[in-house]
Amino acid sequence: MPDVLINKEKCTGCNACCEICPMEILKLVDGKCVCTNPAECIGCRACEAQCPTDAIKIKD
Repeated sequence: MPDVLINKEKCTGCNACCEICPMEILKLVDGKCVCTNPAECIGCRACEAQCPTDAIKIKD
């Protein structure tokens, strides 16, 4: 199962990752991205590619 790592200091709350996630497991909470259900992550890395500040990393 992939591990979703989100750097809260780098996250600007732009919502790009939330919009691109095919599993809809990323949400904005208090202006920052959070992974609401990491077990559902399929490791597609779309969020990594979309994030303009490199705040998200997917670890296999």
